[in-house]
Amino acid sequence: MPMRTTVDLDEKLVREVMDLLGVKTKRQAIRRSLEALVKQKKRERLRTKLGNLDLDLSLEELESMRQDAS
Repeated sequence: MPMRTTVDLDEKLVREVMDLLGVKTKRQAIRRSLEALVKQKKRERLRTKLGNLDLDLSLEELESMRQDAS
């Protein structure tokens, strides 16, 4: 649900974000930036919860597994 808020933003930073994202409005830039941040943080949280997975496989074993899956 949209919410109107007044904030002071660094105009140069907002323009850079708009250019990088290829959007035409500040609203689009802010929304896409927030969505990207949420997605990134969720991935980081999941990665932390899952921990590190140490498979200890050689390159040959990985290639063999890929071929078997095809």
